[in-house]
Amino acid sequence: MNIVPIPAFSDNYIWMLEQDGRAAVVDPGDAQPVLSTLASMGLALDTIIITHHHFDHTGGVTALKSETNCRVIGPDNPKIQGVDQVLSEGHSVSVLGYAFEILEVPGHTLDHIALYCRRESVLFCGDTLFVGGCGRVFEGTFPMMQASLAKLAALPGDTAVYCTHEYTLANLAFAQKVDPHNEKLAAHVAECEGKRAQGVPTVPSTIQNELEINPFLRWNASAIIAQLKHQGRHRGDSPADVFGAVRGWKDEG
Repeated sequence: MNIVPIPAFSDNYIWMLEQDGRAAVVDPGDAQPVLSTLASMGLALDTIIITHHHFDHTGGVTALKSETNCRVIGPDNPKIQGVDQVLSEGHSVSVLGYAFEILEVPGHTLDHIALYCRRESVLFCGDTLFVGGCGRVFEGTFPMMQASLAKLAALPGDTAVYCTHEYTLANLAFAQKVDPHNEKLAAHVAECEGKRAQGVPTVPSTIQNELEINPFLRWNASAIIAQLKHQGRHRGDSPADVFGAVRGWKDEG
């Protein structure tokens, strides 16, 4: 699977899949960079994939559909204009010949979905899981978001995680406050700083990497529970309690 990042706004990635002269894009908040990339690569837009309704993920849909007559697939939400096929958990969808399983992952928004291609070990997770972080919980609850993240964390470790923002360095700086003695985290910080210095995306990550360095997935880590206690932020040892304490801490900053 050939996946190309199309930068948008200040820190968004619109992911483009390319196959045999056709393309699909994930969460096109802006039409113009997509149209420019399609033209430069000589591709025809086949499908738009939407993970949730926020404007920086949907703002380019109407213009792209009008220009290319492409198919639009996404969650069941009337706020998203132009959806041709509604996606829900338990079903799969074919995009450029690749089968994607639909995972409902509410929390950041209530309509949020992720798409997982088992054959290629690829996950498009929108704003649910970031490198070293997770989306802010705007519409759901902390337990709901933790359950959604647990669903993603259960995927095979080699799954490539394609999130839609370059938030990595800020996320990792916070992660080191929560998990200051994590050597794998420290090594990943150095790696990502090197990538950003060269203008290279830090995305994708992998599920295994996130399980090792991301404090929002490490709700069973004794070191993080101890740090929460040390900071006076401990709310309990259940996964939802630990996640909620970490997310609440991040929300303050």
